[in-house]
Amino acid sequence: MSYRQARHDVPLIYDELSNNIQINIKLDELLPASMIRKDFPNIPRLCERDMVKHFTTLSQMNFGVDTGFYPLGSCTMKYNPKINDELASLPASAMIHPHQPDSQVQGTLQIMYELQEMLASITGMKAVSLQPAAGAHGEFTGMLIARAYHESRGEKRDQVVLPDTSHGTNPASAAMAGYDILTIPSKNGKVDLDALAAAVSDRTAAFMLTNPNTLGIFESDAQEIARIVHEAGGLLYYDGANMNAIMGKTSPGKMGFDIVHLNLHKTFSTPHGGGGPGAGPVGVVEKLTEFLPIPLAAKKGDKYYMNYDIPKSIGKVHGFHGNWGVLIRAYTYILSQGGDGLTEVTERAVLNSNYLRLRVEKFMEVPYPGLRKHEFVASGAALKEKGIRTLDIAKRLIDHGFHPPTIYFPLIVEEAIMIEPTETESKATLDAFADALEIVINEPPEVLHDAPTTASVRRLNETDAAKNLILSYRDYVEFKKK
Repeated sequence: MSYRQARHDVPLIYDELSNNIQINIKLDELLPASMIRKDFPNIPRLCERDMVKHFTTLSQMNFGVDTGFYPLGSCTMKYNPKINDELASLPASAMIHPHQPDSQVQGTLQIMYELQEMLASITGMKAVSLQPAAGAHGEFTGMLIARAYHESRGEKRDQVVLPDTSHGTNPASAAMAGYDILTIPSKNGKVDLDALAAAVSDRTAAFMLTNPNTLGIFESDAQEIARIVHEAGGLLYYDGANMNAIMGKTSPGKMGFDIVHLNLHKTFSTPHGGGGPGAGPVGVVEKLTEFLPIPLAAKKGDKYYMNYDIPKSIGKVHGFHGNWGVLIRAYTYILSQGGDGLTEVTERAVLNSNYLRLRVEKFMEVPYPGLRKHEFVASGAALKEKGIRTLDIAKRLIDHGFHPPTIYFPLIVEEAIMIEPTETESKATLDAFADALEIVINEPPEVLHDAPTTASVRRLNETDAAKNLILSYRDYVEFKKK
């Protein structure tokens, strides 16, 4: 495969274009002297032509789900149907204001109400809040609900239990909610029931679990896990990051979970990545509904309204009512798929994952035998003898036109490379990726160490980048002074 990413020498927008436009407006004729700046604000001054040229050029150096395969394990980076964007861009959707009275936004409230009901049905929960703005935000919200529930019962539970296959945001979210964290080991890639039974106690507020887990293995003992946690008085929390593997087949409610968050920007095909907006709605069983964030979209007769009358609510967790642009995209996706379509999404995602796993197993180790769901984790540990690390494999895949999979996660697999093909990729794409991966691991180490060579940017010093965060033009100026 011949691949070469566009590479343009594009200066920062401040450096080249900031003086292209002369400001000739006489502000002293329009404003009092006290309101006029002494110095022009430090923002670029561009004409439309220069601005369009600048950002179009940058886009040619980018990579995304519209241009290539994005097998980023655990993140479900799948193609986003353009009808979702089209409906989210309609003026009646995009131009509303959150302070408008309910009477003026009945259509919006209807969509929110119906989306709440759809997500509750999909997850097997009683009610859903759309407020949380991302998956980790949903986790944090779920932990606040758990805390409120236990406090309402006069219980002082201060510990959250997690398996060692959990997403890293799980312990972080629980710790932010004030809990101590207890991690238990896995057994054959799944929750060790004996370790869980020994870990739970009258301190246990919740057990947080992803199912399928981050190895792509389905936790078939979910109902027994629920029994152990519930008998200890704890709540069972479902991390919905991997919901793409079970839609239409089962639900967290059927497995015995009490609290669920969903990543709409993963499973329900809304834009994901690049630091853009997400959505992490939280659903709960009936006994927890009184603690959900306010407001909830509600219906009385044929009218819709925002319901703030939830006395035991944990309060607001979002500035307004959630990330509306993401919510309407997910609503569109669900309606366009229908129930049968969502089931087919699951079937295709699992089929693609296992097809690709069987191809990769021929030349790389895939720890833990058996069927996977939506993703699987291979190991590059055997390549260390040749001086090759998983990082080298990931960088070299860029030269073959593929975005690297997730690497070094989960931590229980040495030199992990975590692959999720999703349901939107063709067999031809999966075969091309498997072929490229096999070529890469058989190339000389020095070739891999020098990769990528055809990308717009060569290999970066990622340790230095983590220690010297340059997140703005001001940071860049300060960094250049050093």
